[in-house]
Order: sequence, then C-alpha cells, then structure tokens
Amino acid sequence: MGKQKQGSNYVEEITKMEQDFSQWYTDVVLKAELADYGMVKGCMAIKPYGFQIWEQIRAGLNERLMATGHQNVYLPILIPESLLNKEKEHVEGFAPEVAWVTIGGEKELEERLCIRPTSETLFSTMFAKWVNSWRDLPLLYNQWGNVVRWEKSTRPFLRTAEFLWQEGHTVHATAEESAAETQKILNLYSDYAEKVLAIPVIKGRKTEQEKFAGAVNTYTIEAMMHDGQALQAGTSHNFGQNFSIPFEIKYQNKAGKMEYCWQTSWGVTTRLIGGIIMVHGDNRGLVLPPRVAPVQVILVPIAGHKTGVLKKCQEVLQELRNLYRVIIDDRDNYSPGWKFNQWEMKGVPLRLEIGPRDIIHEQVVLVRRDTGEKEVVKIEQLKEQIGSKLADIQNSLFQKALEKREKRTYRAEQLKDFKKIIAKETGFIKGMLCGNKECEEKMKEITRTTVRCIPFEQEKLSERCICCGGAAGEMAIFARAY
Repeated sequence: MGKQKQGSNYVEEITKMEQDFSQWYTDVVLKAELADYGMVKGCMAIKPYGFQIWEQIRAGLNERLMATGHQNVYLPILIPESLLNKEKEHVEGFAPEVAWVTIGGEKELEERLCIRPTSETLFSTMFAKWVNSWRDLPLLYNQWGNVVRWEKSTRPFLRTAEFLWQEGHTVHATAEESAAETQKILNLYSDYAEKVLAIPVIKGRKTEQEKFAGAVNTYTIEAMMHDGQALQAGTSHNFGQNFSIPFEIKYQNKAGKMEYCWQTSWGVTTRLIGGIIMVHGDNRGLVLPPRVAPVQVILVPIAGHKTGVLKKCQEVLQELRNLYRVIIDDRDNYSPGWKFNQWEMKGVPLRLEIGPRDIIHEQVVLVRRDTGEKEVVKIEQLKEQIGSKLADIQNSLFQKALEKREKRTYRAEQLKDFKKIIAKETGFIKGMLCGNKECEEKMKEITRTTVRCIPFEQEKLSERCICCGGAAGEMAIFARAY
C-alpha cells in the first residue's frame, strides 16, 4: 500500500450532519469501521472496533448486574410455536416480527420453531421447573445473547433484524419485590447511560399503548439524539403474574401454601452504540466518551524513522498502559496526518504526538478529540494530565448533550401550540394527557409523534388534556423516535 498523504480527503467522505443526518450516521458507521451490511437485508456484520465498544458496554453493565446479585445464564435460541402461544398478549405483540424455522436438515418439522425475538416464554418454562419453594426465591438471572425480529425498516445498530443484547429475567415471592426490582434496574440503566455513556436520559413509565406486550408496567429511559429525535435506550418491565399463571410458576410459601410467583424482565441492546454515535458525533466522525472508548489514548510517532522516536513512544506506552487503554500507531505506510484523521474518525478521546523535538524537550503534544485543543505536556506530568483530561472530556460530553436536550425541549398547553412547534422544530414536547388511548392515538396520527414516556418528574402544565381538552391526568413527553 502506498504512503497516504496528510492532505487526504478522509473526512470529506462523510456527509455533513446538517446536510443529511441519516446519511451522516451511515457514513460514520461504515467509515469508523464499526459495522458493515450483512448478506441478509437488515442484518449487520459488527467489525472489531464496533464490537470492542459493545464489549466495553457489556463488561460495565455485567459488573453492575453481578454486584446486585444477578447471575448469567444462557437459554436456547429456538422456541416451539406452542410455547410461544401460551401468553396471548405476548405472542400477538411479537407476531409481525417473528422468523420461523420449518425445516430441520431435509425434513419438515412437525411444529414450527420461532427464532427468539425475546425469551419470556423460555425463561417462564424453565422457572416453572426450577422454582418449588420460598427457599428458591428470588431467582435473579441475566442472559447475554442475540435475538431476531423481522423489522421492516432497518438501520445499523438502531434497528436491525438481528441484534445483541442482555435480557434479565427475575422471579419473586411478592408483588412488592418485583416492583422494586424493575425500579432498581431502571435506575442502574439510567446511572450507566449518564455516567459511562455520557447520555442524559429521562426516566418514566410507558403508556398502555406503548408498553411491552405482556407487561403490567413498562419503564423506560429516553434519550434525545443530535437531530432532536428520541431513542429508547433501555426498558424494565414488571410482568406481575401475567406469565406465572399460564406457565404455572408456583412456590410453596412458609405456611406450606402454594402461591404464584411475580416476574420482571429488562434489557438494553447494541442500539446503545447508535445512541453514542448520534448524541456525541460530529462532522469528523465519532466522539467517544472516555469511559466506554476501547482506545482512550492513541500515540502517534512523528518522523518515526528518525533515531529514538519509536523507542521513546514505546517507553511512554509502557508507562501508561496499566492506567489507560492506550495503543501506538507505528504503521510506516501512513502519514501522521492520515493517522490523525483516522483516529479522529474513530472518536479516540486523546491523541499524543511525539517527535524528535519533543524528545529533546521531554514533552508530548496532547490533543483532545472533543474540542480539538492542543497542549504541550511534560512527560513527567503526563499520567496526571491524561487522567484529568479524560475526566474533563467525560463530563463535558454529558453537559453538552444535556444542554442540547434542554434547548430542544418545548412545552405545549394546547394542540394548536403543539402543531406550531412540531412544524418548525424536532425535539421533546411536554404536554398534558387525560389518559384515554383515543387521545394518544389521535396525537400520533395528527403530529406523527409518540408518547415516549410519562416522566417520573411531573410538571403541571395546565388543567386540560392537550388533545381533547378534558381533565388532564399526567404530563407526557412526546417526540418522533428511532
């Protein structure tokens, strides 16, 4: 491969987000080497760098889940049709998205097998076998795996026919315990999204229309993307006894009486990667929060062919590698300028440059990805400076995203006000609802928005429903969504 020149149009190959946000997103996914299109429509091949981001997410969440007493398990990917049909509301909710296996080898199967779109029926079947006494409870299980949902409209990471996720499934002795579990996990998701992914979220309850099929209540964290649209970043479901009764999940209580159990389910997916891209990215590509970045510091030699440069880079690398996720780009068939562009595209938070002059002065050039600011730092101060810069970048990305969300959050007391806002702006709109599903459906039809959630933090905007004018019940967050 010929040596690339510093003037390469590497970044110019990305569509500007102001010009076409959807195309910008696709360009970043491909150009930052996160994923590529698979052989089946709607399926993606996750490349090493994209999978490393998912591994960071998985490791961080897994640590938190294990710390709260959960255990990892794995259940089959195939579900018999008769099993899927045991919970009526659940199967009706997923029927349009189900992929079926009808032939095994060369023989037609006696019963169709569903490729799991979710695992409630599988877990419930096993729970019925594994739970007998109050001594067995609670069961706090989590599964890392993949699911298939035959989506009509797809986009890498955001909505794909097959995606990776974690799905938690728990069984409890009482309604109070299952309710507490759903809230605990929602708070865990919210804390992770904000503190690690630097994505501010709104916590709330889904409406009856938007809740998970088979759930008594669904709770959600909703995030705003750069273009003002919403992304459901995680959900936690309280199933009550909707699965335990049809699946006969019972336990013998301390008095010797048989009772039905109470269940929850919750999950996040690889769409979190899409959220990171769309919240923090810019016209030069990815911008990764340091706490989730696979590479926190990229070290680029300047004039690496000159005596002592690569040696000094290796020395610095050894000093840093036990503290930070740092690598050296010592490829000799690319110019430093080309490398700068590539690692900026990949969103690495900090870049260190070391050349002959830096060696003489015992210094490095430190460059921030989020602001582009350059600073000369003495090598003896480097460890401390990197830690300080990474912490500042993490906080700065969160604050910037929060300010964007606040700026694009609107209030509407009447439908005419709502229409005026949505005609000009994209963002979150707060409005009062009476709670009738007809009003929610009408708002969706008229404005092409959905109720993202009934936020826990309520405001009394008016006494009247924004749609029908009747007595208002609760404030809702409306938005167009991915």
